[in-house]
Amino acid sequence: MAASLNGFDDLLASNLIPFQQCSNQIGGLVQEQSRLVGEAFKEQRKFIEMASQSAKPSNDNELMNLLKPISQLITQIQDIREKNRKHEHFNHLSAIAEGIAAIGWVTVSPTPAPYVKEMNDSAQFYTNKVLMAFKDNPTMVHHIDWAKAWISFLTELQKYIRQHHTTGLVWGKIAAAGAPPPPPCIGLDFGSNSGPTGDKSMDDARAALFASINKGEDITKGLRKVNPDQMTHKNPSLRQSSTVPNKEMKQMNLGGAQAPPKGEEKLCLEGKKWIVENFRGRHDLIVQDTYMQQSVQIYNCENCVLTVKGKVNSITIDKCKKFGIVFDGIVSVVELINSKQIKAQAMESVPTITIDFTDGVELYLGPQSLQTEIISSKSSSINISVPQGPQGDYVEHPIPEQLKSVWNGKGFVTEAIRKD
Repeated sequence: MAASLNGFDDLLASNLIPFQQCSNQIGGLVQEQSRLVGEAFKEQRKFIEMASQSAKPSNDNELMNLLKPISQLITQIQDIREKNRKHEHFNHLSAIAEGIAAIGWVTVSPTPAPYVKEMNDSAQFYTNKVLMAFKDNPTMVHHIDWAKAWISFLTELQKYIRQHHTTGLVWGKIAAAGAPPPPPCIGLDFGSNSGPTGDKSMDDARAALFASINKGEDITKGLRKVNPDQMTHKNPSLRQSSTVPNKEMKQMNLGGAQAPPKGEEKLCLEGKKWIVENFRGRHDLIVQDTYMQQSVQIYNCENCVLTVKGKVNSITIDKCKKFGIVFDGIVSVVELINSKQIKAQAMESVPTITIDFTDGVELYLGPQSLQTEIISSKSSSINISVPQGPQGDYVEHPIPEQLKSVWNGKGFVTEAIRKD
């Protein structure tokens, strides 16, 4: 059994079943919705198993047909909410209806985990209402447990995806290749920042690479014959340069120009999500007219500065480099993922900032954000500046990267090693 399937089974057993048990205690429509959630994730398990043994469908229609059982269950789950807007547990029904959209991660690439986080945030808007409604009633503690269990499941789903499907659902076999494709025409002029063939050439190159790998033993048939004057052991003059001259190769412009963005520049609102993608060298990016249920997702931007005006639910920065951001208040979390050289300034309160697989982070916390929890993993060079002293001057504090673990007879106790 594939490791991804084992991980999925553990996810369902450890997190989905407890949620269903809490739902059963509440009963009624909440229990029915929960049952359908269980059915939907059982269907997703079948889909993941199928994907691990198959090639990815060649067209979207075929993929949608495979996902039809899951899609039908999602519709049923969301219909329960839509048809019962005056129900006493409408917040419960809404939390499930919003969160179940996370099951669509199998169609999202290259950032399925942030997509699940967005759905989690949408669900949390309603679970927070449940927590507020029942927090002072000790006889209704099972509602508190229910809200925490649903958010916990969605959070663990995100972790599962990061571990097993980081850039999208992992498919199995690559479709068999036919005749070797012609070599792609890849532009070598790095001096140009744009061109109609740039992205297509890279896609063709990857396709050619995978097709070549899939040839197996036939891969050597595509190799050209090397003449004796091109062999280093028969032509001593070639050993000095360690390269074989290519008469057809033109001089390449290796100046400081940037590589073209992978994809179209985008700054727009899609539903409740602000999308900021593929920008280069822009220091005037602004997201404004926001509200607390919206999230901001930033992907593949380099040498840019973004200002987010107004309080939003969450911000995710993924695969960015030399990126600066200034934001006001945050309802839940700011995520930094797979990035380098990030500068972020919080003007108001931020509950949590998570930093994963990111190197070179400078955080500036204002007086209202000093209670922020910062959680980092597999990251380096994190420095946090906070206002100190009578003048409120910013003082930089590095986050330790070394850990010391000591056995205490029951388990390992780990503490950070600080270097003054």
